[in-house]
Amino acid sequence: MNLAKWWREDACAQVNARHVDVMDGIRALCIFIVAWYHIWQQSWLWPTLDVGGCFTLNFDPLVRSGYIWVDAMLLISGFLLFLPYARELDSPAPRMPEAAGFYVRRALRILPSYWLSVLSIFCFAALPSGAYHSTSYMLRDLISHLTFTHVFAYDTYVATQLNVVLWTLAVEVQFYLIFPLLARAFFRKPALTYALMLGASLLYRGLVLATCTDTTLLVNQLPAFFDVYANGFLAAVVFVRLTRDLRHTPCTRILFTALSVMLLCVVWHIVVRQAGSGSTEEIRRGQMIHRYAFSAVLSAFIVCTANAGALWRFLFSNRLMRYLSAVSFNFYIWHQYLAVKLREWGIPPSVSAQPNFDGEMPWQWQYTLLCFALALFVATLITYAFERPIARLGARVYSARRAGRKPKDDLRARG
Repeated sequence: MNLAKWWREDACAQVNARHVDVMDGIRALCIFIVAWYHIWQQSWLWPTLDVGGCFTLNFDPLVRSGYIWVDAMLLISGFLLFLPYARELDSPAPRMPEAAGFYVRRALRILPSYWLSVLSIFCFAALPSGAYHSTSYMLRDLISHLTFTHVFAYDTYVATQLNVVLWTLAVEVQFYLIFPLLARAFFRKPALTYALMLGASLLYRGLVLATCTDTTLLVNQLPAFFDVYANGFLAAVVFVRLTRDLRHTPCTRILFTALSVMLLCVVWHIVVRQAGSGSTEEIRRGQMIHRYAFSAVLSAFIVCTANAGALWRFLFSNRLMRYLSAVSFNFYIWHQYLAVKLREWGIPPSVSAQPNFDGEMPWQWQYTLLCFALALFVATLITYAFERPIARLGARVYSARRAGRKPKDDLRARG
């Protein structure tokens, strides 16, 4: 098949509403930008790339504001969670996803790898090192992490002896608890529910910004993200409507590609503005101020990219991106902890005592690449040797119970 014919056939093909292939790459890239930020905090590697001596690409704003891409991760979660509901919106006999099945699938996806991280760091690092000054703090830190409530107290959130990045999972799991209710409300009254979710977030962030001089504990609580999730819901609805109503042609593919690129430029503008924040408190306030606009633009970017031309979509949907997306959950869980430990252990060795402060570039590059490589290795190992086998077993047991069979009989039948 010649290239022109293939391009035309792809351009006229219907978009698959059941699997949004570009989400693999978008999710992976968002998580890796967050990781780059955390690794940069340890390495201080100036993120520039010289292109053939002609010009220099400066990624400093992207890395310096890398924390805001956690918002993108939660947006993607809202989009993917609501997608099954969005597909049923215009059905004459809608089949609402079952809440029990949702909770089981989320538990099998999140809990094994999450608890493995918490318990292994607690047993093999925090306890042996004498990190806890009292038994009560030790129990509070452990129990709050096991129950996803550690973001409610400073000493178990910011000052935890376990793994700071796990706050994201706490927010996500808290959202899971109320998601079936929110999804059904959005399904029946989308405009009203969107307005209420948006209003709740704007009110919460407005009160925090107006009344608090230190927003450390408040910037990343669940109410601050309701509008982000609402934008994910809305993007899912728009995406499904486009797949149903829009007949693609080469012109529409070109249009959506152009819109996708333009929206990336708007995202870059927001990133540059956020990167200009000075103090830590300014950073948190800027994040809250830009949160809605950032998530809204990214929502439009997701929809446009999913409908863009084949070559542009390929950047976000290829074997590499599918692999990175598959291991991204465990990569996110482990990347910062491993980066901090490598720095503490002096791996790789450096010439100066503080190679990041002294700008020891060979060490900075070695350290950065090692952090990414080690986190990828650990994530791949845990994903394929631990998480997925447990998820498959759990799915079999749940299916057997739903079918009224004993789990052991079902497992024997499957061989």
